[in-house]
Amino acid sequence: MGTPNATLRAIRMGMLLSQDDMARAIRDAGSRAGEPNDANKRLIQRWESGQITSPRPVYARALEAVTGLPLAALGFSVPVPEPRVTGDGHGGHDMAPHSPGVAPPAGQATTQSAPRGPHGNFSGVWLSRYEYFSSGRDGSFTGLHYVVVLQHGDRLTVRSLPGSSDSPLTMDLEIDRNIVTGTWTEQTAANGYYRGARYHGAIQLLIEPTGRRMAGKWVGFGKEFDINTGPWELVLQDASTNRATLDAYNRLPANA
Repeated sequence: MGTPNATLRAIRMGMLLSQDDMARAIRDAGSRAGEPNDANKRLIQRWESGQITSPRPVYARALEAVTGLPLAALGFSVPVPEPRVTGDGHGGHDMAPHSPGVAPPAGQATTQSAPRGPHGNFSGVWLSRYEYFSSGRDGSFTGLHYVVVLQHGDRLTVRSLPGSSDSPLTMDLEIDRNIVTGTWTEQTAANGYYRGARYHGAIQLLIEPTGRRMAGKWVGFGKEFDINTGPWELVLQDASTNRATLDAYNRLPANA
């Protein structure tokens, strides 16, 4: 058996879909696209357990339609494309990178061991809170999301619950002792101030000894390609990830 696909599982749970619901949605998406498929609960289980690391194209297209995300963001193995090379008209060549992004910040080593959550890991529902300055509005603002955190080994997959914000948030993190490092992406609301812009960057957090709070900073690019940064914290709300708990937190945070 391969490595479990925690990313796909987190996305499904963040959409408040059971494995049966996901299979049904994939079948419906295939029918709408004129590409019928036979997705069922067992197939979803095999994807999430890592038994299947790359779905067949007909399922991949339906999955992308259901989740609104490219296959590469769903935790599957995908072929690495060749870099795109174009001539610059002056005898030289320009090579586009495989994928744009921001490198995570380097962290300082620490001798502390990572604290554990109440059930031995950090899986659960957390309140994500970050602060940022908007030059366009000349003020500071706070972004709040209830997020589902799933842990597999030293990896954390973070996905916001759909009802907690109209700007979906995702994070892919790695734990090294008491330091959490990784990347974040937020797709802003189409009808909001940022008109559906997609922002991404790096994040580094320190885990408090209780294991119930992580705090640190984010870094990312602004609209003028300047580098911005600000505080970010995750605070544990409930260590459960069952359907009742997800339903209870599928809402705007109280102080949003």
